[in-house]
Amino acid sequence: MNFWKRRGDEAATAQTMQLRDRERHPYAGLRSFTPQRGGELRLYQAVREAVPVVDAAVCKLIRLSGGALVFCEDPETEKRLRDFLERVPAGRGQYGINAFLEQYLESLLICGGAVGEMVPAAGNRDLAALLCGRMDRIELREGESPLDFQIFGPDERGRMAALPYQELLLFTPLHPEAEHPYGVSLLRGLPFMADILMKIYNTVGVNWERCGNMRFAVTCRDGDGNAAERGQLLASEWSRAMQDTRSGSVRDFVAVGDVDIKVIGGDAPILDSQVPVRQVLEQIVAKTSIPPFMLGLNWNSTERMSAQQADMLTTEITAIRRTLTPVVEQICRMWLRMQGETAAFRVDWEDINLQDEVEEAKAELYREQARKLRIENDAAEGTK
Repeated sequence: MNFWKRRGDEAATAQTMQLRDRERHPYAGLRSFTPQRGGELRLYQAVREAVPVVDAAVCKLIRLSGGALVFCEDPETEKRLRDFLERVPAGRGQYGINAFLEQYLESLLICGGAVGEMVPAAGNRDLAALLCGRMDRIELREGESPLDFQIFGPDERGRMAALPYQELLLFTPLHPEAEHPYGVSLLRGLPFMADILMKIYNTVGVNWERCGNMRFAVTCRDGDGNAAERGQLLASEWSRAMQDTRSGSVRDFVAVGDVDIKVIGGDAPILDSQVPVRQVLEQIVAKTSIPPFMLGLNWNSTERMSAQQADMLTTEITAIRRTLTPVVEQICRMWLRMQGETAAFRVDWEDINLQDEVEEAKAELYREQARKLRIENDAAEGTK
């Protein structure tokens, strides 16, 4: 018993935080608040809605992340836990931990953070639902240590107050920075590029609308004194010819004298948008970490380059899974605690695709071949 007491005392002294903020502020309560900028989140959502490539990249990252699998030491507990994870309501008519993680991951990628809630059932013996919240509706307040923070939300009167049951809340930042507890959106840095892309597309649309709906300039060069009457006559005849053309009939326009007809703006060349659009899309694709061929971009790439891009995508998905694993563990731990279970468990993920299994099998084959050659060489050297 004395040994455990000593270990507990050592653990208590080891929990003293070294990285503390020495600066003091007269309004310490206000200073500890770190409100998230709602305008920034709406801007990221607008970028996703305006640029189809960004929306496709976010959806593919969510789908490629796959589903979570849970393994327990006790087979009966594992079966019950898996049944709960498959059938738990996730809101808006969706069920299962995978549906919850899709909503959670979408908020994580777009907003740079995700917040959720574990809703207990009556009697606190089970979890009734897993719900996702909106990041623009919450605020974080840091405590005295970097490990201490609280989630604030609007109360019945609309004022920001600490939510009463913090242990039932889920929060995950994406690539958090040291200056604030919020994460960083995947789309940070893209609004400027998206603005340029939208300007190019809007200009292309205006130019094609101008070229498709052609306007003509009819010039009559006549030296006699009835130029005004001749101009009115030409204008009426030209208007009648254009109206007949809209109805589907063909009508020729005949004029007497020196008449010049030109298309307004026909001599102005349309700027080539292929090069600037590709340059902007390259920046956007580089930010999303999705290979271009998966987004419908037919850019030149060799087979080796495609394999390297697939490996980078696998690494990106693995990093996303590492970020989501603590959330799944927290949910499983809360459910087991409510059930009175103490069985150990671990969270695993589904394989990304069959290509990864093939590459892993090839790597294992190469390692075994190298091991065989090493043994043969050692045996040959030993006989000499």
